[in-house]
Amino acid sequence: MRWKLLDRGPPATYAIVLAHGDEAMGALQQFVREQQIDAAALTAIGAFERAVIGYFDWVTKDYKRIPVAEQVEVLSLLGDVAEADGKPTLHIHAVLGKSDGTVVGGHLLEGHVRPTLEVILTQPPAHLRKKKDPETGLALIALDQS
Repeated sequence: MRWKLLDRGPPATYAIVLAHGDEAMGALQQFVREQQIDAAALTAIGAFERAVIGYFDWVTKDYKRIPVAEQVEVLSLLGDVAEADGKPTLHIHAVLGKSDGTVVGGHLLEGHVRPTLEVILTQPPAHLRKKKDPETGLALIALDQS
């Protein structure tokens, strides 16, 4: 993973480039923790050699894991960073294009980069915090605490 601060802002803007072999969620989580980023929006394009996406099941209150065991294009990757339980937490959705032109999408759980993932992360001056929602069990952005 390589990165560069493009603009100190506010908002601060970073370019983050992941390389073949990097696992996207782990690398981005490491980046936001090391840079102490507790509020941000991010977008990315690139490709994965394999991935796991999730679909939230309302009955079980858990993510159904959907393996994607092939090379795919990252057509759209959108997400946010907010503080949950005192640490920065990623929430990322991805739309992945297969070689036959079909797509699969959902919550990104794992993404193994090949050859690259190009990420733009924008950090506003305000902080965002997440709080566990009792109905869903999910950590959702709590505007009243941000």
